[in-house]
Amino acid sequence: MESINFIKGYGKVIPSEEDPNSSQKRTSNHRRRRIIAISSVIFLTIAVASLSAALIHESTTESEESETQPQLSSNSALKTVCSVTLHPDSCFSAISPLNTPPISNSPLHFFNLSLQATIHEVSNLSSLPRNLIKKDSPALKDCADLFSEAASQLEKSAALTRVNPGEKVFTEMKISDIQTWVSAAMTDLQTCIDGLEETGSTAVDQLKTRVLKSQEYMSNTLAILNHIQSLYDKFGLTMP
Repeated sequence: MESINFIKGYGKVIPSEEDPNSSQKRTSNHRRRRIIAISSVIFLTIAVASLSAALIHESTTESEESETQPQLSSNSALKTVCSVTLHPDSCFSAISPLNTPPISNSPLHFFNLSLQATIHEVSNLSSLPRNLIKKDSPALKDCADLFSEAASQLEKSAALTRVNPGEKVFTEMKISDIQTWVSAAMTDLQTCIDGLEETGSTAVDQLKTRVLKSQEYMSNTLAILNHIQSLYDKFGLTMP
């Protein structure tokens, strides 16, 4: 019986008789694994937080750049458009204030703004002669009529670029008409100056400065129109 009990009990470990050192080792290993697991979680959390912060910073930077880029590209496009004119500085200074905020970088957009600036400048001319020379002066009346006629011709030019959806903006006939009307407006202003010079009016020098500015604007507008196809090609756009 004793031998049988010995066999049955072989290999079993009674809890109360377990080796204390073995229990301590298991406890130590358990703590070590727990510390490693916690450290891994902390490291992963820090890594994810750092990656998120980097992504947020990159997204914010890209957003800020996208907000400033349109203005930069618009100015660059405007300089390219004005480079085809004889007076690029006056072209840029006339159009730039009207291009805020930037709406489009198309040559048509800049052409319309150039024409708008020209109309505004010519319209302001009509009030000048009355402050400079006698009201009963034939030269005054001629200049007032010529300024009014020039403004009307420029308005007709602007109307041609306002089209319905699907309608072509720049046909050969429209381009020809605009060229004719803007050129005629330039001639009207020159006729005014020539008339004042013939009468020896002292208003010539004061008027001439403003008239020359308007003529520069007209010249710029015509130059943009004359190069409209090449500008569209340069920008990689299809002319409307």
